Amino acid sequence: MTNLLPPSVLPIVLLLASNIFMTFAWYGHLKHKSSPLVIAILASWGIAFFEYCLAVPANRYGSAVYSTAQLKTMQEVITLLVFAAFSVFWLKEPLGWNHALGFTFIALGAWFIFQKW
Repeated sequence: MTNLLPPSVLPIVLLLASNIFMTFAWYGHLKHKSSPLVIAILASWGIAFFEYCLAVPANRYGSAVYSTAQLKTMQEVITLLVFAAFSVFWLKEPLGWNHALGFTFIALGAWFIFQKW
């Protein structure tokens, strides 16, 4: 897989996939609040295993191209994008202007992390 994508793109793809798993692990059970909490915890652990199988290589491969601060920033921005889509499409919770404004400020902060001044 490492030869299929450029070194700068591979960690982004892996982080995107890992964040989809992690968002389901952390928040997917909220759609099924009637199931026992222990079931939600065990299911979340099972899902999180696959998240780690993607996040660890993303950071290992990504560290050859990006600083750890850049990797963490990418992960946070990707998390917000995945969560926003998840919230709207899975949980059916609308996002408002205040969410868009807050996410914009976070994206602006991320932009600063990637500047070479």
